Amino acid sequence: MLKLKGVTKVFSGNKIAVDHLDLDILEGEIFGFIGPNGAGKTTTLRMITGIISPTEGEITIGGHNIKADAISAKKQFTFVPDQSEIYDAVKGIDYLNFISDMYEVNIADRKERIERYTKLFQIDDALTQSVNSYSHGMRQKLMICGALLPNPKIFILDEPHVGLDPHSNKILKDLMREHCEKGGTVLFSSHVLEVVENLCHRVAIIHKGKLIACDTLEAIKHNRTATLEEIFLEMTKDE
Repeated sequence: MLKLKGVTKVFSGNKIAVDHLDLDILEGEIFGFIGPNGAGKTTTLRMITGIISPTEGEITIGGHNIKADAISAKKQFTFVPDQSEIYDAVKGIDYLNFISDMYEVNIADRKERIERYTKLFQIDDALTQSVNSYSHGMRQKLMICGALLPNPKIFILDEPHVGLDPHSNKILKDLMREHCEKGGTVLFSSHVLEVVENLCHRVAIIHKGKLIACDTLEAIKHNRTATLEEIFLEMTKDE
């Protein structure tokens, strides 16, 4: 469903942010992407979504190359970035309708989905208000609702649980599971390792731009009783 082959990103000053990364993320799985601050997680997600281009390597999404066939590739996913940046002047409902238009969601489906998701995240009564009146948490919920509207094949999230209250966190986790049960794929990064451990089918760990582990939690633990947090700290500690 989502493949990265030899993906590398070098910034100015010869700074290697991501170093020959290979990933193969499958249909119907929740895939966790974790690493310390500055490890290359957000850079990787931005390359996958086409926000920035890799220096080397190839990214294909649903068989479409993100560089050569960007429109077809981008139709396969929606993305919730780590910062909830939305035009402040628009109303919440206008933002959701804009996303629906971009992904060609028909009127009947968008009405049903907007009602469902905004009620679940308890922002339905704020949709006629301008986004500049929203709290950080409300903006995060609005972006998540927008990303769910097109019913994408791949749901990509960068630190999605930051700013969410416990109720909304539970709703999001349930929706991620539901999406995968229906054959969709979820790729998300997070520093909340307990969530990753309880939610993901497979996990990739990146450190200093390099992939250091990618497998099921059982395989990564390798018969150890340690938690994912303990293994993560051991694998990413600097000598």
